[in-house]
Amino acid sequence: MTPSTNTTRRAGSPTPFRRALTCAEAAPGYPGRRPPPPLRVDDPGALIAALPAMLGFVPERSLVVAILHEPARTGPSAIEAVVRFDLDGLTDPSRAEQLTACVASICLREQTEAVLAVLVDDRAGSRAAAAGRAAALVEAFGGAGIAVRGAWSVPAITAGARYHSLFERAGGLVGDPESSPVALSHVLDGRQIRASRGDLTALVVPDTARCARVVTWLGPAVARYRGGLTAATRTGAAVAYQRRALEWVLWQIAGTESGEPRADRELARLAAVLRDRPIRDAMYGLALGDHAEAAEQLWAQLARATPGSDRAEAAALLGFSAYLRGDGPFAGVALAAAVDADADHPMAVLLETSLQSGLRPERLRTLAHCGRQVAADLGVDLGPIGP
Repeated sequence: MTPSTNTTRRAGSPTPFRRALTCAEAAPGYPGRRPPPPLRVDDPGALIAALPAMLGFVPERSLVVAILHEPARTGPSAIEAVVRFDLDGLTDPSRAEQLTACVASICLREQTEAVLAVLVDDRAGSRAAAAGRAAALVEAFGGAGIAVRGAWSVPAITAGARYHSLFERAGGLVGDPESSPVALSHVLDGRQIRASRGDLTALVVPDTARCARVVTWLGPAVARYRGGLTAATRTGAAVAYQRRALEWVLWQIAGTESGEPRADRELARLAAVLRDRPIRDAMYGLALGDHAEAAEQLWAQLARATPGSDRAEAAALLGFSAYLRGDGPFAGVALAAAVDADADHPMAVLLETSLQSGLRPERLRTLAHCGRQVAADLGVDLGPIGP
């Protein structure tokens, strides 16, 4: 089997069924990456060991479903997408129906009818429970026209953990996730494999104390920016005013890239500037450039340090950048935070819906190019476009 993560799937929220939009957490890839190394279908231990690399973190108490691409002609199957669900709550019939509908929608989009399933559960009696879940899963998927080619249970995805087939009397040992060919390939591409999903959510958890400090600066910062823009507009200098503001934001990103944390006053000013739509729109263009990583660091700082629509703005920029580079799980976490902060934020809702529906990341490059054009209209070159 050649694991191919060429598609973006829903990367999610703290609980996959928290909102109607939520589907699952996924492992999208990005066009232009080196092809992942082959992974044998007949070695479940290697498949299970590769899941952390495919997802970007080590799943716990999860159902992981690999969507297979099966060529019409004779040839190896490939993993087209990997989606993760929390195990807790799947005994609820309505949630099980949502799970089946989610997987069915992805299979329909990818024109496939086959999946593999891995249940990760460290709790006592989990093997017997997994067998029951597997039977229900096969029945539910079968009703949706989806064939389960294989299913396994494992207490944890660690080297030497024993997995068991849920369809036959067979089992084996999980390989070393850190030395998995897929993991090595992703590390060479500069992608992180996080120890747990909690490492993702920690990046956008609000810092209550800092948020309170930033808010004290926010009102005056907004008043200053709006007052300056109004005065510049009266004299026909609005574009020059916005250009200076955009250049200031880029300096903040450069400072973040050098490892310097932003001061509370700077974050307040940043939030105020991003309320100006042309500046905000230009920021989406950074996701295509060499400074995308530094920009993400700044958006994460701002998301943790601001409330409401300002937090949503920063989290949406963060989610978009992660989405575009193919980090579906982190994109989902960031976009869920954005929608939680402001359920009416248009871009956050649009991006979360796109991620939910399986829109491929390359389809979003148009939005990034539009952002670069907005910056160019203000007289600012955002630099070369990355691969």
